[in-house]
Parts: sequence; structure tokens; C-alpha cells
Amino acid sequence: MGAALIGGMLKAEVVEAARCTATTRTETSAAALEKRFGILATAGGNREAAQLADIVILAVKPVNVPKVLREIGDVLRADQILISLAASLPVAVIESEVPLPMPVFRAMPNIPVILEEGAIGICHNAVATRAQREMVECLFRAVGVVAWVDDEQMDAVTALSGSGPAYVYIFIEAMIAAGLKMGLSRDISTRLAEQTVLGAAKHVRDSGLHPAILRDQVITPGGVTIAAIHELERHGLRSMLISAIETATQHSKKRTKALLEQLDTSNS
Repeated sequence: MGAALIGGMLKAEVVEAARCTATTRTETSAAALEKRFGILATAGGNREAAQLADIVILAVKPVNVPKVLREIGDVLRADQILISLAASLPVAVIESEVPLPMPVFRAMPNIPVILEEGAIGICHNAVATRAQREMVECLFRAVGVVAWVDDEQMDAVTALSGSGPAYVYIFIEAMIAAGLKMGLSRDISTRLAEQTVLGAAKHVRDSGLHPAILRDQVITPGGVTIAAIHELERHGLRSMLISAIETATQHSKKRTKALLEQLDTSNS
């Protein structure tokens, strides 16, 4: 996700390559980032990078966030912005590992940020000012759509948009398979399926109409579309999607609870 975000922000020109520094665990991954994006990347060097930054983005596994914050804590400044991309780690936990009051943001981008078409849920602590919120929104709006939520809603964001691309990929894959079954070539099935999903999503976004209204515009009495929709409803497609996102939300909550227990154990 860190690399996807770097790529999206550089492509959108919201960040200059010369002003972006990435730190990784290995020289190999650092060299790969430098070659791919033309930025400064180092193995280690977390303290040096954080000390010079205006915005510090933590794109590490949730369990590693406290360790990284303890490493860079004494060089963080109150005028910096700290953004965590770690799933399942509440803002309060991040604040507890920071040695001074500072604006803390938690963001959940999804993988299409690399195409500037991401969906990003963001929450923040009480220290963040309006100007800082606008700065963070500007940063992420360059790579997608931003939605401000409460910290408690981030599990639902993770389930809906964080994992959401995987649901859509399955849907596209199934449409391609159906085209193959009906005799279309793989190339034609793929192009028609991907453009259908892309076009339908843009129609919802650009029209501002409820998807049900747009669906009804495609349906004709006794036609092909209503026959297909009846089959989808008969097999419970709508219910399955709702249940899947509900299950993913609950799983995210369980992960949060388990992570907090793990961190409490390691700190005791």
C-alpha cells in the first residue's frame, strides 16, 4: 500500500519526487523503490526521514507501528502531521505511543490509489486543526475519493472499500467466464466486462442517482435484463454481498481486539 500511495501521489503531482523519502527494511527494496519512482529510499533511516519531514506516513504492519513510533518518537514535532495506514490500529493507540501532542490521522486507502481512483476513509484525533485536515484531504484527494469517518467506523471502511476491489474482481472474473461459456473470445469477454463495470460505476458517480434508478432504466418489461436480475436475486447476490461486508467488518473488529491484546502483552 505504501508503494501504491507513492505511485499515485507522484502521478497526480501532489508530491514532488525530490521531496519524497521512503524507508524500507532492506537495501533491495529501497533500491527497487528508487528505480521505480525516482525518489530517495533508504534501508532503515526512519529517524532521519521523520526528522526532516512535514508529513510522516506509516505504511507498516499494524503490529510494527508501536516499534516504529518508539524509534522515531524523540524526533517528532508538534507541527508535523502523522498519518497511519495500518489497519485495525485505533488512533488512541497511535497517540499513546507518541511522546507529544500532535495531529494524528488514520487512513484506509484501497489499491486503486495507484490509478488515482482510490476510495479513502480517514479519521483523526482532537489535536488536528482544520488546516491540517484540509492538507491531508488534499493529499489523498489527488489519488481518489475521500470520506471522513469516526475512528469507530474504520472497520466498516476496511470491509467495504479496503477489501472491496477484491469483490469487484470476482464479479468481473465471473462475467468474463460467462462470456466464454456463451461463446465469446477471452479478449472480447474481458474488454466488455471490464468496461461495463467501469462505465456503470462512473454512471453512478457522475449522475448522482441511486443505483436502483439507473438499474430500472436498463430494464424493459419481459426483457433480457429482468430475466437475468431475477436469477441473481433468486440466488441471493444482494444478500451475499451485504453479508460478506458484515462478516468482513466483524472480522476487522476481532483483528483490532486481538492486536490490542497482543500489544498489551508485549508492553507488560
